[in-house]
Amino acid sequence: MADHVVALNAGSSSLKFALYELVEGNRPSMRWRGQIERLGDAPRLLAQSAGGRSIDRPLTNTKSHDEAIHAFLEMAREYLPDIHVRAIGHRVVHGGTVYSEPVRINASVVETLSGFIPFAPLHQPYSLAGIRAASAAFPDTAQIACFDTAFHRTHPWVNDTFALPQSYYNKGVRRYGFHGLSYDYITQKLKEIAPGLYDGRVVIAHLGNGASMCAVSGGRAVASTMGFSALDGLPMGTRSGQLDPGVVLYMMQQEGLSADEIAEILYRKSGLLGLSGISSDMRTLLSADTSEARKAIDYYVFRIRRELGALSAALEGIDALVFTGGVGENSAAIRQMVCDGMRWIGIEMDHARNADGGTVLSTDFSRVRILSIPTNEEMVIARAAANLVE
Repeated sequence: MADHVVALNAGSSSLKFALYELVEGNRPSMRWRGQIERLGDAPRLLAQSAGGRSIDRPLTNTKSHDEAIHAFLEMAREYLPDIHVRAIGHRVVHGGTVYSEPVRINASVVETLSGFIPFAPLHQPYSLAGIRAASAAFPDTAQIACFDTAFHRTHPWVNDTFALPQSYYNKGVRRYGFHGLSYDYITQKLKEIAPGLYDGRVVIAHLGNGASMCAVSGGRAVASTMGFSALDGLPMGTRSGQLDPGVVLYMMQQEGLSADEIAEILYRKSGLLGLSGISSDMRTLLSADTSEARKAIDYYVFRIRRELGALSAALEGIDALVFTGGVGENSAAIRQMVCDGMRWIGIEMDHARNADGGTVLSTDFSRVRILSIPTNEEMVIARAAANLVE
């Protein structure tokens, strides 16, 4: 039987998965990837194999993560009857100050992760639900937790704290940063394709429905645009990004909104959707001919430039800018708008290269290299799972 590892990413109404065969040297090789979406509503399984085979089927009686795990298992057995799952890796949004690297899951780890729910109330419960469901379906299989916050545990204290009474820092109110699995992948990819840049000062822009940027020096995180929660920093599809805390006080004191009502606004009704009144999808906004859409894009680009300047200052200079994520990898227009406003810092984009969508997007004379590298968070999880059971 062929040894495999599974990478799982459990959301509120979805379960994303990737199935990897362990080939020579215990190296993960992707066989299938996909997701079960709209759990509890009209669930559907979407998947694609490495060979190009596609699955798109509705599911019945699939309302929970447990049932989604079983639907994935049935699909795996149908197309890979010789499968033997050696380990299951889980994307866990929050590892607090405890976990700075992947860890094998046991009852004590689950209890610790449950204690981080107040730090990520809209994400952590679903990570734990995925862990419990996979553990029930695969009771004899190693379960591995991989953390979005772990990559950022190398932040210096000045980029890890808020100017609050010290007691809050001791309670865990800190700048954790997120999208760490993506930054880990991009950093390791740079080490492979451009070791000189890996050793230098790099700003990585993970631009997607969720968006953040990270300053990396010598492969280690120095600063991130996201802080205590996944709300901070850049405007996102439906999330506000950076916000004066006085706005939250105003919502509470003047409008009488509850914490849940404010969370609904900040997480699901703000960002590009809130600014444009049209959509959270950048593709829709770029094709829309309205002033609101243009303003939303202008604000998005402005915030990226502003954070790029700030992160370059944190690094005391910049050698490379890397775009990744759904928008960063696919939107030549957004990349150009960002870079054309940053010539003063040594960023010079080659518009033809950018339009072609290659890896190197800068001119031959640009002091700062510009690259576009597709991210692969599932691969980071699969590698960690394979290493921990080796």
